[in-house]
Amino acid sequence: MFNQKCYQGTLESNYQLVIKQLKALLSGEKDLIANLSNASALLNQFLEDVNWVGFYLYKENELVLGPFQGLPACVRIPVGRGVCGTAAEKVQTMRIEDVQAFPGHIACDAASRSEIVIPLKKNGELIGVLDIDSPSLNRFTSEDQIHLESFVQELERHI
Repeated sequence: MFNQKCYQGTLESNYQLVIKQLKALLSGEKDLIANLSNASALLNQFLEDVNWVGFYLYKENELVLGPFQGLPACVRIPVGRGVCGTAAEKVQTMRIEDVQAFPGHIACDAASRSEIVIPLKKNGELIGVLDIDSPSLNRFTSEDQIHLESFVQELERHI
């Protein structure tokens, strides 16, 4: 779901527009922190029903808080723990309908009920994850997953 004040097309056309905007924001910029900051701000502005959008960066077998939009968050997450750590360990997207039912969920924000985490890679190696939380159960669909993975792939081309 997209912010209807900004986007009024189909879900697919809205995601295509956001990816086009991401390309424009990242054009000519190679700084990782600057690009992740703009990417999290862009998604936070246009996705509805989310309460946290940001990145964790992979450093020394743990995830360290990176650029984000939302309430203060957990600073370090061990690989293999919680949704983010599991996505990093498996290097695969995790789309969780109910985070309270996920074994070992790390509750940085008690209001979060569903979550999607997408690995971020450079030259095939894990460098972090995109984490998006929602206060609603089952917020993220398989279609959201496909398009958010495309968003991350575009971001990867600029880092």
